[in-house]
Amino acid sequence: MAETKRDYYEVLGLSKGASDDEIKRAYRKLAKQYHPDLHPGDKAAEKKFKEVNEAYAVLSDSDKKAKYDQFGFAGVDPNFGGGAGGYGTYSTNIDFGDFGDIGDIFGSFFGGGIGRRSSRSSAVPGEDISAQVNLTFKEAVFGCQKKIRIRRSEDCPDCKGSGAAAGSEPQTCRTCSGTGVVRQVSRTVFGNMQTERTCSACGGTGKVISDPCKSCGGSGQVRRERVITVTVPAGIANGQTIVVRGEGGKGLKGGPNGDVRVGVYVGTDPIFTRRDADLYCEIPITVTQAILGCEIDVPLIDGESMKHKLAEGTQSHTVINFKGKGVPYLNSKGRGNMYVTIVVETPRNLTGKQKELVRKLDSEMSGKSYERSKSFWDKVKSRLS
Repeated sequence: MAETKRDYYEVLGLSKGASDDEIKRAYRKLAKQYHPDLHPGDKAAEKKFKEVNEAYAVLSDSDKKAKYDQFGFAGVDPNFGGGAGGYGTYSTNIDFGDFGDIGDIFGSFFGGGIGRRSSRSSAVPGEDISAQVNLTFKEAVFGCQKKIRIRRSEDCPDCKGSGAAAGSEPQTCRTCSGTGVVRQVSRTVFGNMQTERTCSACGGTGKVISDPCKSCGGSGQVRRERVITVTVPAGIANGQTIVVRGEGGKGLKGGPNGDVRVGVYVGTDPIFTRRDADLYCEIPITVTQAILGCEIDVPLIDGESMKHKLAEGTQSHTVINFKGKGVPYLNSKGRGNMYVTIVVETPRNLTGKQKELVRKLDSEMSGKSYERSKSFWDKVKSRLS
């Protein structure tokens, strides 16, 4: 009975519209989770592994992904809907050379006629490691270098990653002749069908270790604490992630090392707040400065300040835009803007003499001095009349 295909996004645990980076991360995680080397003889894991590779083959290719998003399976598999079901019906026109284990999967089920030569001992990517770094507001704006401490899998120094004790070496498995798989050929009405199963004698590694290394227990890897340097780009924002390629766990059987994914946490600043690449701050001025105009010092995130002249009659909450004085654009040229809000501070705790002076000043003011106030009350009167 034919199987029903699962949605490729569902297979990788993603939502439609996932980014290329999210697709890659999901694939690497699931490929390691269900890799036959880690589940010798487990048919369910083998099936999952095959399903994950097929989903990745489509979603990692921009053209195939676009067709799949628009037309579903019919857009990427000409046989879909024609009566053939399951994962074995996938089009043989796909180039499997870029997808590693996919060629192995189809080779094992269909006699090696698709992709590269099948082998259960194919490379396994190293684990990705999560870490975090705390930055000051200014470090995030201008970038810096930070050292962080991580724990990762590395080749065992005692056995150099072989898994065998000193003075001995892993031996080629006699059962599978080092291929990691045992092949069987069955005669059917369609001709000879070749199938493969993981070699039980070596667990799919192609090697047999008679005297395992005591330091790593024969795995060939140990966990070590390391300090790595993270380059923080200018303009990074709170909550973003920096990926340090190749500094994660050591790959198995020649597989690539994993990555370190560093979450960024940015502290606050006593003067500035930030929105994307723009900076915001408030500068208080006195009533007298607002009335007569003045020259103020405007602080800059660079650590300096600049002079700016305010006109007579500057109103509270006037916003001034200083172009190019904000945060550098991430991985790009140029900078955002800085928006300064002028806040007129009303004096408090006046003495009796000071209050009297203010009253005298107010009595000297005409309606022209308070145009906004006069306009508002004129509108009120008009509405009530």
